[in-house]
Amino acid sequence: MKIKKCVLPVAGLGTRFLPVTKELAKEMLPLVNRPIISYGVEEALASNCSEIIMITGRAKRSLENYFDRSFELEELLKSRGKMDLYNMVVKISNMAEILYIRQREPLGLGHAILCAELVCKNEFFGVALPDDVFINDVPVLSQLIKIHERMGGTVIALEEVAPENVSRYGIVKSQFEVEPGVHKIIDMVEKPKPEDAPSNLAIMGRYVISPTIFPLLQNAKTGAGGEIQLTDALKVLCEQEPVWGVVYKGRRFDCGTQKGWLAANVQLAMDDPELREVILEIVNK
Repeated sequence: MKIKKCVLPVAGLGTRFLPVTKELAKEMLPLVNRPIISYGVEEALASNCSEIIMITGRAKRSLENYFDRSFELEELLKSRGKMDLYNMVVKISNMAEILYIRQREPLGLGHAILCAELVCKNEFFGVALPDDVFINDVPVLSQLIKIHERMGGTVIALEEVAPENVSRYGIVKSQFEVEPGVHKIIDMVEKPKPEDAPSNLAIMGRYVISPTIFPLLQNAKTGAGGEIQLTDALKVLCEQEPVWGVVYKGRRFDCGTQKGWLAANVQLAMDDPELREVILEIVNK
């Protein structure tokens, strides 16, 4: 079956960005010319996922409003003859069919994925963590889907990180490399010490996941902070079904921290000839 559903967990509280995220969803922070969440949705659509499932929380109404129609704004733009802006606003509201599911308690990424069980329980599905923004001609989620279509099983995006940085990520143990950049995963460890890490292959925020994950998440023990960890369920899944890791091609921007978000804005703005001149002028001053 084709992968047609993509889950975007967006219920996090965004405490690293307080106080701005007290009322504004972190995923609505601007990344150059559009909000962070738009990059994840666009990637899912470009990967031929036609159904977007957002796992939201009570403070995420701005996300729903962004992808909804804004008739007052549309009529105002039309009446003033600003048709380019009008067409852009309408295009956003027609971008995708989105289903919103409320995560009632902040119980971690694993619990957020579990919230999607009712709509994904009978098929493989994609997962895109909006904090990780990927830029590449071939979307990273699409790269994973292509491996799944050839080899079946669950597929996880990987990145080679410096040994001193392994304690920041979930790290996989590869049984062997099936082909260049594609690994058969047999184990994974969440944020190990450098001396305990089984490799330097870190899990990044794109997945194609088997529906078998749902009973594993149901039965998973809570970890630190009382949260259900997706990595723990994937670790068990490795023993039951094939799990592949793909060293993705492209650039990744970590927008989950203030420093990473600011760096992403600067780097992406530098890719735009007009904005590049603005940044260089400011720096030179």
